Amino acid sequence: MGVILRSDNVISVRTATVDDVDLLHRFSIDLATYEDEPHAVTSTPQSLARDGFGENPQFAALIAERDGKPVGFALYTFNYSVWTAARGIFIEDIWVAPEARRGGAARALMVALAKECAAKGYRRIDLNVLDWNPARGFYERIGFKWIRNWLPYRLSGEALQKLAQD
Repeated sequence: MGVILRSDNVISVRTATVDDVDLLHRFSIDLATYEDEPHAVTSTPQSLARDGFGENPQFAALIAERDGKPVGFALYTFNYSVWTAARGIFIEDIWVAPEARRGGAARALMVALAKECAAKGYRRIDLNVLDWNPARGFYERIGFKWIRNWLPYRLSGEALQKLAQD
């Protein structure tokens, strides 16, 4: 697609295409490294091409660029709330390169996601953030609310396999 969703003279945001899978993979590794989990990324550019741009896409992504150079991304999936009877966006990963931070890229990505929600009738954007991540302040400044009484849980790996065998 390559459509510019937002431009403010410096930062533009466009929809990722299959041609961006190497970039998405590199940004994912950069994010995992920042979160002190550099070996946690098991995806490959090929799996991203298959899963994001194949017949049944499992995610969508946006790329933020400054002067035509990629500086960040947001990779997201969709959720559904039976309470609101509407879809929402779940941001799986959002990353801005350290040298590009405080330059509007994260905000431009969030604005583009909010515009997608507004255009398609989605009712919310959800994300998880590590408790030590200073980006929490940014999320709160743009209107995200910490849901204090909800705790994220995950079932994966060996525990998932064990439960599946019951």
